[in-house]
Amino acid sequence: MRKINIAIDGPAGAGKSTVSKGCAVQLDYTYIDTGAMYRALSLKALRTGTPLDDGGKMTELLKAASIRLVGNPKVSEVYLDGEDVSEAIRTSEVDSVVSLTAAHLGVREEMALKQRRLAAEKGAVLDGRDIGTTILPDAELKIFLVASAEERALRRYKEVQERGAPADYDEIYEAIIHRDEFDKAREHSPLKKAEDAVEIDTTALTVPEVISRITALAEEKVNQSHDV
Repeated sequence: MRKINIAIDGPAGAGKSTVSKGCAVQLDYTYIDTGAMYRALSLKALRTGTPLDDGGKMTELLKAASIRLVGNPKVSEVYLDGEDVSEAIRTSEVDSVVSLTAAHLGVREEMALKQRRLAAEKGAVLDGRDIGTTILPDAELKIFLVASAEERALRRYKEVQERGAPADYDEIYEAIIHRDEFDKAREHSPLKKAEDAVEIDTTALTVPEVISRITALAEEKVNQSHDV
């Protein structure tokens, strides 16, 4: 059966990763966690003392790094230079700097090359902030997920608690607002809804409901291609 590429964009906490993994499982597609790739680079920069605001040094750090995504969507692991950093990249410290890492043009261009290669054979689900506009502008299905800032902060708060880490809702809420502003205003590949993207507000929807909507749209796209 013919497969398509699905681009899922939206602000932090809108449910992109969870929904993307679920869609990949339902459709038997490959899930490419683009956010984890930026988080891995951010972690490496923090560990090595590389200035996160120096685009040139961050790009060189990325070129020298080995970032691998292993496993299926249900059991996805992220390896940085051979080390499993699946948990280490989900800390609040990495949360606070990943937007800065992703803002550099050189870093984004290098990441884009890696991500396009991974999606070249179709049947991939990618999530991020500029997948439908920059990374895969020719993706057959583009989704833009949104949710209220309060709901997104609550989701992150619960995620941190479930990991057994200390969580402060107000601090997470302020970080969400700050990241929204930063991502929308950044010079290179800002957070933006593609003109042909389908917007889905996830505030009052369950994860299965969102996944169901997207998989239905994907199947519709595939059927349309057969009719042409």
